[in-house]
Amino acid sequence: MDYLNHPFPSKRHTAFAKKGMVATSQPLAAQAGLEILQQGGNAIDAAIATAAALTVVEPTSNGIGGDAFALVWVKDQLHGLNASGPTPETISAAAVKNRGFDKMPVYGMIPVTVPGVPSAWAALSERFGRLSLAETLKPAIRYAEEGYPLTPILGKFWKRAYKKFKQDFTTEEYQAWFDTFAPDGRAPEIGEMWKSQDHANTLKSIGETNARSFYEGELADQIDAFMKKHAGYLTKSDLSKYQPEWVTPISASYRGYDVWEIPPNGQGMIALMALNIFEKMSKPVWHSAETLHKQIESMKLAFTDGQAFITEPEEMPITAEELLSDEYAQTRSKVISEEAAEPLPYDLPKGGTVYLATADEEGNMVSYIQSNYMGFGSGIVIPGTGIALQNRGHDFSLEETHPNLLKPGKRTYHTIIPGFLTKDGKAVGPFGVMGGYMQPQGHFQVVTNTIDYMLNPQAALDMPRWQWMKGRSVHVEPEFPNYLVQALERKGHAITVTTDGGSFGRGQIIWRDPDSGVLMGGTESRTDGAIAVW
Repeated sequence: MDYLNHPFPSKRHTAFAKKGMVATSQPLAAQAGLEILQQGGNAIDAAIATAAALTVVEPTSNGIGGDAFALVWVKDQLHGLNASGPTPETISAAAVKNRGFDKMPVYGMIPVTVPGVPSAWAALSERFGRLSLAETLKPAIRYAEEGYPLTPILGKFWKRAYKKFKQDFTTEEYQAWFDTFAPDGRAPEIGEMWKSQDHANTLKSIGETNARSFYEGELADQIDAFMKKHAGYLTKSDLSKYQPEWVTPISASYRGYDVWEIPPNGQGMIALMALNIFEKMSKPVWHSAETLHKQIESMKLAFTDGQAFITEPEEMPITAEELLSDEYAQTRSKVISEEAAEPLPYDLPKGGTVYLATADEEGNMVSYIQSNYMGFGSGIVIPGTGIALQNRGHDFSLEETHPNLLKPGKRTYHTIIPGFLTKDGKAVGPFGVMGGYMQPQGHFQVVTNTIDYMLNPQAALDMPRWQWMKGRSVHVEPEFPNYLVQALERKGHAITVTTDGGSFGRGQIIWRDPDSGVLMGGTESRTDGAIAVW
């Protein structure tokens, strides 16, 4: 039986509920969040439970050793959390070059940065949670101890990673990855059970200590020892000094709505820049090549500038306020012509991320995202812990003049971004589209689908997507209308119709009716997405 074969079209409808809703890319993780809601937790507790479960039931995209960001709506106010970690204190561009690299490597010890995920869970729980962190992690611990059967898309990406790692990871520092994620000498199959007692033990320790064991205690010691053994840079000192940062979200007004993102070092600003540029042009027309052309060109300009400028705020050569200004949008919109442009070339790598949205009947809502960056991350797993470390440092530049130059204690340009929508000061709800550099493009398309075309949450996610790659190169999904492909090619775009939608992001949406409090959600057809409702 082929669980990836779908010869017939299918559709989902928008999900509705009143007391609570959890939307994410794995059914078991959504159920974990719902379980916590039903035990008296709020939307924040549910988000933590879901996020922790995702490290177990979707390790192909995230882990305990990754980073996280959150937008939290509580008592009619939006709060932002940046839990992305900096580089180790002992690393530098010169140190990496001295080891024979002319650019940051993708895998191994060098691109490992301080993980922010455990600190995000602790910070959210302490500030807004109703239950203890230990209580919210119980469903994830149960899945890790008892095991669970792999879902189709999870199994697909797990096997793909195993084949690559088996070929490329032949040295000792990678052995713990195979011991953890390929214990039988192969990737687990779709429908086959997988479990990790090490992962469960680590989650218990994080819950019991409010994450301090990870940054100051026994887990920090294990990370420190393994990194030292294999000439890594991350130390217990780096871990102990780390604290997540509560930040003020940034926004752009788009046709009467306010679209919210986390400020730099994240790339959420690119989505806002693109919306600002696009809004300066003619009114969108449904399934119009002219509208699609202007959307793609707006995104090109936003990405080109975002890649050039976004890093730690104090090291940016231009402020976020300037990039989100009306003057900037007007100036850049005038650059767009009737033909596809050739911007500064940039190869966009692929990424692995999980996104979740939660809401409760009190009106609390969370937009949350966490990632190990590229699938399983660096390929480094700390033996005996189940902790897979991220490779987020890969995005740093080794060029001395680049704003995102690798330096000690610095956070890099970051791809993962949660989104939130409000109107007239009231919450509409959380949304997100995971997937590396597709994320701001997914945010842009979901927002325009929702506001310009009044699509319901499920339809806004289901609409076939485009993805700007570089230059004039644009990828579109297999279901993308052929007449639009032809029209865009006549405008100078180099269109590639892909064989599946796996690289076009995986999103979730929860909207809330401000009058009735009814919740309505959509989940992604491009992954194993599910919505748990109450």
